[in-house]
Amino acid sequence: MSGAGERDGDGVSGLTFEVLEPAPVGIAVTLGHDHRLLYTNRGYRSLFGERPLGVPIREAFSDLVKKDYFLLFDQVFDTGEPIVVTDMPGDPTLLTESGQERFFTFSLSQTTFDDRPLADRRGVLVMCLEVTDQVGSAREIQHIADERRRILRRYESLVRVSAQIIWVTGPQGGVSEPSPGWERVTGQPWEEFRGEGWLHALHPDDRAEAAQSWQRALERVPDRWEHTYRLRTTEGGYRHFQVRAVPIKQDGRVIEWVGSCTDIEEQWQAQRRLRLLSRAAEAMANRTSVEEMLGALADVIVPELADGCGVHLVTDLAEGLAGETTLVVERVATAAGPGLPRMPRFSAQRLPSDARFVRAVRQARPFLETFPPGSPPPDLGPAGTRTWLELSHANSLAILPVSVNGTVAAVVTAATCGDRPPIGRAGIDLLRQIFEQAHDALQNVMHFQRTRQIAFALQHSLLADPPRVPGLLITARYRPSLAAAEVGGDWYDSFVLPDGATVLAIGDVAGHDLRAAVAMGQLRNMLRGMVVDRREPPGEILSRLNMATETLYGDETATCVLARIEPHDGGHRLNYAVAGHPPPLLVTYAGEGRFLTAGANPLLGVPYPREYVSAREPLPPGATLLLYTDGLVERPGENLDDGLARLSEHAGELARAPLEQFCDEVLSRMPVSGQDDIAMIALRMPGPG
Repeated sequence: MSGAGERDGDGVSGLTFEVLEPAPVGIAVTLGHDHRLLYTNRGYRSLFGERPLGVPIREAFSDLVKKDYFLLFDQVFDTGEPIVVTDMPGDPTLLTESGQERFFTFSLSQTTFDDRPLADRRGVLVMCLEVTDQVGSAREIQHIADERRRILRRYESLVRVSAQIIWVTGPQGGVSEPSPGWERVTGQPWEEFRGEGWLHALHPDDRAEAAQSWQRALERVPDRWEHTYRLRTTEGGYRHFQVRAVPIKQDGRVIEWVGSCTDIEEQWQAQRRLRLLSRAAEAMANRTSVEEMLGALADVIVPELADGCGVHLVTDLAEGLAGETTLVVERVATAAGPGLPRMPRFSAQRLPSDARFVRAVRQARPFLETFPPGSPPPDLGPAGTRTWLELSHANSLAILPVSVNGTVAAVVTAATCGDRPPIGRAGIDLLRQIFEQAHDALQNVMHFQRTRQIAFALQHSLLADPPRVPGLLITARYRPSLAAAEVGGDWYDSFVLPDGATVLAIGDVAGHDLRAAVAMGQLRNMLRGMVVDRREPPGEILSRLNMATETLYGDETATCVLARIEPHDGGHRLNYAVAGHPPPLLVTYAGEGRFLTAGANPLLGVPYPREYVSAREPLPPGATLLLYTDGLVERPGENLDDGLARLSEHAGELARAPLEQFCDEVLSRMPVSGQDDIAMIALRMPGPG
């Protein structure tokens, strides 16, 4: 074995090789066409060990099995072209201490020795660098990349069978790649879908919440984002989709988001059904009146199933509705979605037999009518329904008769508005389930309701419909007590006298029983006779009625307002008297309300030696005169002045509403106790001009 100092015998300066000795790479030099090993530096020896000099490299490296490596020396020696071999694996005998395969990068180039004979001047310079660590790292990176591609392919395959839509966004959330699934389901092309355009395919009510939830995910970067929204489909309407997305990270930084959308409409409908049935059961708990129960159910229906809901009781007592020419219903509960007007709860209506509403009731079958937003057909429901449908831009109305013990006892109307899809058959079926679940509870309260209906019918038989008077509008309302199933003593009356004056009267006989109802009927008839018999001021007529009440009924007492609307100076004036009754309310066209107290007198049935007084009041154009009984303004534990102030406020707000709506809204807005009957009669003067 020759050392470094012995290389001078080869005719090469020792100083030349000494310069190469500390080089950070392995260096070897061969000489001649047989490639005798002339020199190896320290770095080369550390890689391959001490090798004998002066012998061909095939002998010096006889322990290496990679014979093709030596062919590279021949190629460089013959052509003079350098060769670089990268990441070349070493011989199996050249392993690391841990047994790992080693890798090298070689550079072979031709060199010339000027001090050698001409035939033996050429040789090969070898430079070598071990790259085992770099190759190992590269292989590890490649392995990770391959594994990620494998996982991605597996994930993509899983997504294809489990989701309908795949989408990709940039790190800031804007859609960055087309999604064939999205376009197939929604019909939204790439130009409209890209960026934030996907939001326009969502239901308008879901857009803000979805955008906020997505923005929070972009800011917080959770492991997975989940949300549910409604997507508009190519079939029309909306379906519920569950969206899931995961962030894709590189070096700890989000480079994109990958998400999927899965149709969950069937599961959502099933969950909603269970949720609504549970809410309906809770809403009916501890409800003692049919109005409260139906009102609670209406609040469950809106806004989950519809944007507006009304519940009507069928007050017509005929068992065979097919033979009837009209149907009487009373609206007792309403509900409306956010931003929509709410119909008054209390409104009794007599509907013609050819109305669609009546046909649905007679057939005891649900009925669904769809129409352009805000353009309902004219005969779709009771008075006020069409106006509400127009104002709310409704697009459909479902009518569901509710049967109790084989008889239609109530009718539910449910409307959808704007671009919300119609309630559909699935929604109607859910409505039916809600009320079928309530059947037993409704049966109990309906028994009481049927008794009330009898009292209601008897009461109406004792009351007269307001007359039609040219230039004047007159409307009356009567609502029995929620706490009693007997006829009461509240009454109203209106008729036209031979002298052209129009009479309005309202009164209340103490008690809620048959005796009070009989006394009420008799007093009303006596008053009619007294008014027609003589043209006396209202106060004088009430004086005579007081004497008759004291004489004929003993301890019975009653209250009354008697008013004459008389032509005067091209307009009208009010001549009135009040006997122990709440004062009349006069509301101007501008909405200013004032109670008329000048004609106040004691109640009827109490000894009073003096004449009852009368008072006159001009009735300005467009004014509304309202007579009412105390059930409208009295509440237990509350001062009567509070109820009167509330009535004046609500009536002022409704001063220009149609008179029918005026009465219904006043009755609905007042927080009545339900412990007393309510009677109302209102008169509207011709408007200004």
